[in-house]
Amino acid sequence: MATLWGAGKDAGHARYTYRLRVSSTVRIALLAEWSRCRWIWNECCARSKKAYEDGESCGPARLDKMLTEARAANEWLREGASVPQQQTIRDFAKSRAKALKDIKSRLPQRQRAGMPKYRKKHAVNPSLNYTQRGFRLMDGRLCLAGGISLRVVWSRELPKAPTSVRVYRDSLGHWYASFVVAATVEALPATGRVIGVDWGVRETATTTSDTHDLPHVQHGKSAAQRLARYQRMMARRKPKRGRPVSKGYREARRQTAQIRKKVARQRQDAGRKWAKRVVTDHDVLAVEDFRPKFLAKTTMARKAADAAIGATKTALIEMGRKHGRDIRLVHPAHTTMDCAQCGARAKHALPLSERTYTCTACGAVPPRDKNSARVMLVRAGLNPAGADRVGAVGPPVRSQREPGIPSL
Repeated sequence: MATLWGAGKDAGHARYTYRLRVSSTVRIALLAEWSRCRWIWNECCARSKKAYEDGESCGPARLDKMLTEARAANEWLREGASVPQQQTIRDFAKSRAKALKDIKSRLPQRQRAGMPKYRKKHAVNPSLNYTQRGFRLMDGRLCLAGGISLRVVWSRELPKAPTSVRVYRDSLGHWYASFVVAATVEALPATGRVIGVDWGVRETATTTSDTHDLPHVQHGKSAAQRLARYQRMMARRKPKRGRPVSKGYREARRQTAQIRKKVARQRQDAGRKWAKRVVTDHDVLAVEDFRPKFLAKTTMARKAADAAIGATKTALIEMGRKHGRDIRLVHPAHTTMDCAQCGARAKHALPLSERTYTCTACGAVPPRDKNSARVMLVRAGLNPAGADRVGAVGPPVRSQREPGIPSL
């Protein structure tokens, strides 16, 4: 089960995901419900495209009217629950509004969300959204509108009554229920300790505490040989255009998805366990606000992706907010060039092969990543042991405290 804390407008909510045991009868009912929602989504795409060609508006109100007319005219559509169909309209309207906002803002093409596209039957996994009036929990089972009853594998109890739920199927054919509940802060005892976190490729996370460093375990590299084997099987058995896929191709595709899923879970598990240990032992965390996306265009792309820096950083922020810790995001500019002892800045960037930072001003010779981790503390206003300065010149620090929790 994964617990995700939202950000921004959804900062007061958390997601709890549980596995579902789905019988053949229930699976048929869920797929039938998904077929209706998929038809509504595709109809919204067609109506939106026609409205654009005619120079008309196509907002949520018009799409709601379209749904009412469609349910009145089609008996098979009325057989399904109205709640997931209405949520499909909401999701489409939100997706279209985001795309139009990006176009109006004149963002570069690579940064735009893109207009909603048609959903093909075998190309998209089913996903159904239900609001509070579309489901209920009875005797440990999830009862959805339309008479669908699901058996939930309760790995642990929900802290509060859920406000909504998303029922979906992953690439392996497993069904899950993701509940949204109001976030509750589980305060931990104060320790009086602070820590600085620097992200990297040789080590996923280097901290000011040697016992809290996160090594690069390389789960993806360990599974690369088995993954390449099934990918070659898929390439050999790939059908020609217009021909149905064979049983062997489907099996190879399933094995490929299973390996990738296992690697993703291993990375998530390692990141969350490390984040829990860091948050438990420290009150204030100065974390590098690192954006690893640019590494995808470098020679370190594969190793950086295997390190899962973004997922680990997200897990650390979510865990800190969940337990009421003070997390301060530090801008990464020049963190490898500044000296944590005296604040002097090197005249040129250090090559990646040079793993020791040598300060020409004070003569300090610390490990490169350890120095960067101490710079995080200095820039966050947390003077590390042995530093002569309280603050450092640098970009502003963003705080990620949970609303209502006083700063330490």
